[in-house]
Amino acid sequence: MKIVNSLKTIKKRDRNCKVIKRRGRIYVINKTNKRYKARQG
Repeated sequence: MKIVNSLKTIKKRDRNCKVIKRRGRIYVINKTNKRYKARQG
């Protein structure tokens, strides 16, 4: 999992990426391609 400043750039890389907020942190998850996991905060 990467920790990044801008989640918008990771969301653009693959069309299955979803931005989700959990416990005050913002995550990008991708069910089909697991390497696009990232978090912010």
